[in-house]
Amino acid sequence: MRVLAIPATNSRQGLNRQLIGYAGRLLEERLGPDLELEVVDINDYEMPIYSTEREREHGIPEPAKELFAKFGDAEVLVFSFAEYNGSYTAAWKNIHDWMSRIDAAIYQNKKVAMFAATPGPRSGAGVLGSATMAAPFFGAELIGSLGIGRFRENFDPDQGAISDPELRTQFIEILDSLIA
Repeated sequence: MRVLAIPATNSRQGLNRQLIGYAGRLLEERLGPDLELEVVDINDYEMPIYSTEREREHGIPEPAKELFAKFGDAEVLVFSFAEYNGSYTAAWKNIHDWMSRIDAAIYQNKKVAMFAATPGPRSGAGVLGSATMAAPFFGAELIGSLGIGRFRENFDPDQGAISDPELRTQFIEILDSLIA
């Protein structure tokens, strides 16, 4: 199974990279050699800030086309969103905007899981609310979503795993449903 995992942040040391790493390890435990996992670093897909004028003058940037093709090649997509001021990071929003100009259904009817890791108590409610509400419009078969708030209290960095038993169970259930 080909899984594309995207920490939707340009922070190289962020909480969402840790959560995606944990998801990858869990998927590897379940799928073993049948797993083909690719973790995308959105820093590799930097583009000019989207505008209709830029699109008209220069067309869609190659990095948007490349990432859109990766979405198409995957069987499932796993996201972990950082939340900046209650919404997507500017880096992810820009990539999303450019890819939507190729086809509004950027998720290409793939099974999708959406997570968020945040240091605060709201568990990424703003970004997950926006992302999950919009997911079907953008061609996602949303399997589940979960925010992990107070991440440093609920994630054991030594184990690289969610330490809160209830959150861990919910997280695993979503991943298991995604690959069922």
